[in-house]
Amino acid sequence: MPKDNLELICQVARLATSLERAAKLTSFLDQVVQMVAEHMSATVCSIYLCDAEARQLVLRAAVGLDSTAAGSVRLNVGEGIVGAAMADRKTIRVDRGTDSPHFRLVPGIAEEQHAAFLAVPIVFGPTPVGVLVVQHRDAGFFGHEDATAMEAIAHQLAGTIEHARLLNSLSAERLEEAEDERFVRGASGSPGVALGKLAALGGPEDDFQVLARSEVYRHATAADFGRAVVTTERQIADLEAFMNSQQADVAATLIFSAHQAMLVDESFTGAMQEAVQGGTPPAQAIAQVVGHYVELFSRSPLAQLREKVRDIEDLGQRLLRNLSEEADAAGDYRGRIVIAPDILPSDVMRLKAQKVAGVILTGGGLTAHVSILCRSLDIPMVTCRDDRLAQCRPGERVLIDGNQGHVFLAPDDELVGRYDALRRHSGPSEAELVAIRPETYTADGERVRLFVNVNLLSELPLAQDMKAEGIGLYRSEFPYIIRSDFPTEEEQIPIYSRLFTAMGERPVTFRTLDIGGDKLLNYFSSPTEENPFLGLRAIRFSLRYRNVFAPQIRALLRAGVGHKLRIMFPLVGSPDEFFAARDFVAECAARLASEGVPHNNAPKLGIMVELPSAVEMIDELAAEADFLSIGSNDLTQYLLAADRTNQAVADYYLPHHPAVLRAIKRVVDGAARHHCSLSICGEIGGNPHFLPFLLGVGIRQLSLDARRIPAAQRCVMALDMDEARAVAEQALHARTIKEAAEILGLG
Repeated sequence: MPKDNLELICQVARLATSLERAAKLTSFLDQVVQMVAEHMSATVCSIYLCDAEARQLVLRAAVGLDSTAAGSVRLNVGEGIVGAAMADRKTIRVDRGTDSPHFRLVPGIAEEQHAAFLAVPIVFGPTPVGVLVVQHRDAGFFGHEDATAMEAIAHQLAGTIEHARLLNSLSAERLEEAEDERFVRGASGSPGVALGKLAALGGPEDDFQVLARSEVYRHATAADFGRAVVTTERQIADLEAFMNSQQADVAATLIFSAHQAMLVDESFTGAMQEAVQGGTPPAQAIAQVVGHYVELFSRSPLAQLREKVRDIEDLGQRLLRNLSEEADAAGDYRGRIVIAPDILPSDVMRLKAQKVAGVILTGGGLTAHVSILCRSLDIPMVTCRDDRLAQCRPGERVLIDGNQGHVFLAPDDELVGRYDALRRHSGPSEAELVAIRPETYTADGERVRLFVNVNLLSELPLAQDMKAEGIGLYRSEFPYIIRSDFPTEEEQIPIYSRLFTAMGERPVTFRTLDIGGDKLLNYFSSPTEENPFLGLRAIRFSLRYRNVFAPQIRALLRAGVGHKLRIMFPLVGSPDEFFAARDFVAECAARLASEGVPHNNAPKLGIMVELPSAVEMIDELAAEADFLSIGSNDLTQYLLAADRTNQAVADYYLPHHPAVLRAIKRVVDGAARHHCSLSICGEIGGNPHFLPFLLGVGIRQLSLDARRIPAAQRCVMALDMDEARAVAEQALHARTIKEAAEILGLG
């Protein structure tokens, strides 16, 4: 009987994404064995999990066996076909199980009635997790392709099960029933696991008078102060060099310019030197001068100057640390978990340069761009408002799980060891990278293109590893929001050129500056808005401030010479706005031509469909634009009036809402009527639950985070278009949110 193995792999991937809490592990395993049995046409499917202490495999979920077997059947590692598969870490496929020298009869579960036997070990890195088994009454039922499919499924299950089991071991019995004060539940800001010592940023622990009275600085001399200044200058120069080599698009010289300027300022280090020569202990001199400037800048009405408080505090702490002969030569945040009430994009870049391990935000407000920036830089982050965190002191050891949004205070070695295994094996394996295909087709041969979203140049190697077919969305605002001033035309050109160089002949789509809402420029004085998400943001800002818009467009046109340049305007609500933006590009091109400057004079110009007004006018927009891209994050937000950064209304931000699904369909139909290229670049583009719907309504271009490409490709390859269209048709006729969720497998 034919088996749809690719579809099974996709279904398991979708199911794994829904396993968010450890308490769901049992039901998750039950669903997996039901799903595998159905797709493999197996008469039995079972999952055994390892009991490490007992060195046994315990049957945890099964279909086709006695209903009481789960939890009661135990096999030693090496015992039976299942135990042998685990002991040897190899797949065992036999035409008739009873003929295998490893076969062991388990009384009472009627296993001997099923001849064909296929057992696949589930292994997470070096950690044995369990064994996935399928059986069938007919001998020889399973072939080589079935074994390959089962191995792919076991690989998907490994990390999901191990993570869930880890959290389960930390849940009721260890944390809630025991009232363990070490566990703090928060929210995920950026995935990843980090272990380190706490370091406060912007909190009361930064009191320099307290720091300066530390015993370690008591015997510091004037010579020590001079050495501290020289050491600090070297450290900052090293930071600049590192950032310029790793993050050329963030202008490291600007990030650390305040530090360098203050180090040579007579009113700053000069005042400290004068105080030291007058007999003030060096640590007290540093604390006094830093405290003076912190107070002065904090009172400034200019946000740009208030932001400099962090630079002053950081420089002061660095000088203090370098007073000690035992000071770390790097003077950075490596091995540290920074805790702060809030954080700025420039803070994120500064902390990355100083090799921070992770971040905990205690202020409760997480802006989307800070989260995206941390994800792009691989900085795990958790947001959490809990009084226990306020009681923690700098230097205490903590572990953060950015995947789940958990914080563990004073973690023991057992917990650290288990999380360390998850951390080491969280990225794509070499086998997964090799398996990625350069082109993607559905099971019945429909071509689908997978593009990548890019925020920083440092993400380009991963995009290349994932064989992305181009950049579907480059968020150009990040070189703006981490700076202290607008980047010039000349500063932007190298950034855009590197994107083209990395992609070669593959297309690159640049979204023009998208600031406003939660993405603000501290160096730009703009009127305070009651509701910034409905205010002067994105293309509205660019068209209002053309002196800011012009350098970006000119830089794009100049960098785009000889390349497939695609410029996309965000938050367009009417043809009028698109015409204004298009005309401005033409004006910039004409000016470059008159100056004799080489440039791309025929870029493709597109629109991000994010507003209900754009959906209503999709025919007019599709008739004029070269391409369209659905920004599903903002489209969902504006359709449902639910601020996606506001936890108070998080339950209302639902991309599977029937109104959102129907709006996407209207955009697809409008683009098709005018033969306008269309893609989708929001979060749902990489979500396995939404892929059947998106393909079913007619979308053939997806732009997603690079890490989601392997799973998305597997799911697309498993989809049959007739089935996808059927799912889409059902979802479009859903009358309630709950009904739509059930159709998409979210229920």
